Formats: sequence, C-alpha cells, structure tokens
Amino acid sequence: MQNKLTYRHAFKMTGVFLLAIILFPALACAQRLRREGDDMQAATNSSPWGQDHNTTAAEADAWFENYRFRDGETLPRLRIHYATLGIPRRNPQGQIDNAVLVIHWTGADGSTLLSKNYMEALFAPGRPLDATRYFLIFPDNVGHGKSSKPSDGLKGAFPKYGYADMVDLQHRLVTETLGIEHLRAILGMSMGGMNAWQWAEAYPDAMDGVMPVVSMPIPISGRNMLWRRMVIDAIRSDPQWDGGNYNSPPQGWLNAFPLMRMMLDGVPRLQVQVPDGPAADRFIAEARRQAAPVDANDILYSLSSSADYDPRPGLAAIKTKVYALNFADDEFNPVELHVLEEVMPKVPQGRFVVQPGSAESFGHLTMAHPELWSEHVAEFMRSLGDEVLQSSNAN
Repeated sequence: MQNKLTYRHAFKMTGVFLLAIILFPALACAQRLRREGDDMQAATNSSPWGQDHNTTAAEADAWFENYRFRDGETLPRLRIHYATLGIPRRNPQGQIDNAVLVIHWTGADGSTLLSKNYMEALFAPGRPLDATRYFLIFPDNVGHGKSSKPSDGLKGAFPKYGYADMVDLQHRLVTETLGIEHLRAILGMSMGGMNAWQWAEAYPDAMDGVMPVVSMPIPISGRNMLWRRMVIDAIRSDPQWDGGNYNSPPQGWLNAFPLMRMMLDGVPRLQVQVPDGPAADRFIAEARRQAAPVDANDILYSLSSSADYDPRPGLAAIKTKVYALNFADDEFNPVELHVLEEVMPKVPQGRFVVQPGSAESFGHLTMAHPELWSEHVAEFMRSLGDEVLQSSNAN
C-alpha cells in the first residue's frame, strides 16, 4: 500500500523565487543555519561553491570521442568526471553486483554528494548506502563540475544538451567505462531524481530499484517552467551577456541570485535570520559576492537542458522498483498538485512518500540534508532485500 503522508505548507511563495531551490545547491554544503538571528552573518559568509576535498573517494575521467548529442551536434572529445567510494564486488558469474549510482542536482556535481553530512548520513559504516558494502558512483553530469561544459572555452558554441544526453552518458560511464551490467540501485536528487525516472524507462532491466528524491514524473511546466524562463531572460537580456561572450559575470545573473538565496532555508527560518533592513542588506550583498564566480553560460545550459524531460508515456512499462520521496514543504513540487497520487498507480512496482515539513527542514533543499530523510533510503534498500545494519538518522 502506498504511504501517502500529506502536509499542507502554510506559506505561499512567488514562483520566480522558487528558482532558488534547484540552482546551485552546493550552497547546502555550508553549515546548517540555526534559527537564531545571530547566525545570519555566519551563514551568509559561507561560500556556496567551495567544498572540502573528500580524500576517501577515488576520482577519474571518462572520455567519449565524437559524442553526438540528441539535437545532432557533436563534441570531438567529451569528458565525464566521476568519483567512486567502496570496492566492486563480483558474484559467482563475475559480474559486479553492488554498484549504486548517485546523481546530483542542477548546478551541483558529484563532490556535493561527498560532503560531510552525506557521508555521515548515507555512506558511513552501517548507514543505508554503507561504502564498505556498496560500490558508489558519483558522476559529474555533462555541463557540470569537472565534466565538459560551456565555460571550458566554447561558451555559447557548446552543444545544446538535454537530460536524455545526461542519462546516456551516465549509462555509458557505468557500462563501458566501469564494466557494470546491472546496478543494485539508483539514488537521484531533483535533476538527479528526474534522471532516475529516465533510467527506469530507458534501461528497464539495468537496475533493481530507483529512488527519485524531490522530482516529479511530469514535464517541466507551470511555475517550474516560468522561473527557468525568467532567469534565462534576465541573463540574456543583459547587454553584458554579449551573446555568451562576456568577460565578467552579467549583472542580470548577479541580480537574480539573491532571490535564489532567499529561498534556501524556508520562510520560518528566514523570518528569524533576517529581522530587519540591515540584515537583509547583508544577505543580499553576500549573495551577490557568492554569485560572482559562477558562470552564466553554464547556468543557461543547465536550465535549458530539462526541456526534453517527459517520463509520462513510459510509466506503465517500468519494471524496476520505484520509491519516490518528496517533501511536503517543497513549494517547487507542491503537494497541492497531487501529482504523485495521480501518476504512481501507473507504476507497477511504485510507491511514494511525502515527508512532512518541520522547523528543521529546508523545503526543496532538504535534499541537501540527508540526515533528515536517510531512514527512507534505508527503507528503500530494505525493499530491495538488503539489510541495513544500523538505524538511519531519522528526524
């Protein structure tokens, strides 16, 4: 029976502000903000882009020659950077049987998922995806991280990629580079969750189960579509953008980013953290500073890449187990739309959970705080027949 936990969020937010929730959630790797207003300065001084290097992960590059994108454009040499944790285990037939693909969200990369809180909540000994038991794979999607992207030099001449290209390259990384025929599971957050839905349809026998987190199995539409268009227009309409040939960050991007930062911690949290005008000014100034090193072309491409996403036609044909997790205080995927209630009955082995919001949660960005939902990952892995040795950090 489907677990349908429902909770109606008390605050309504303007759609354009929801752009905060999906872009560059590397912000979430900063120290979790406390509710006291005195913590506001410390929070805004934390750089959203810098991350500690995880020395326990192995990193490498996969290269694909003359890669042809779905729109017909080609790249002579395309790089997919990736990291791994754990050791591949082979079954009696010699096949790797403990591989789990973990997919990041828009604007992030694989290293975001190797942060301290992810390691402690999901990958530490006894946790749901214990790296001593599983071989964990963390790709940087095309257009992100250390993989090939517009800011490498081609700028606006970089081929236009879509989610289907991302998934194809993930599949080629797994099968061709790593020699894995079958994944134990896929865990994906936001954009990574949408990729997980696509995997389930494009490669129905390639995994035992998928867990899409904060993503819907419907096309980008409504507020989700509107804010993407608004951000893209803010950048492209800026004369500094110069058709993508800018030398410094366009002001349109710098002006948009404070709106994105505003939504990171939810209405109740910000109500305490920004009690007056001076606090708001500090918040805005720090957000602009954090946006300066981010490349506007990379943002434009990542936002546009979702245009080909529509898993609806193939939902009934999905063979693998699906455990979809959303958050009730996520205004990016509003519970009022009842999407999961409508579509999940079409998925033969599908179930979903909508986790209630709380004073400790972060809306859509709760995805960056797995300590708040790791028990659901444990439940997902148990549904595949795996024993989780230690109780997760349920909150």
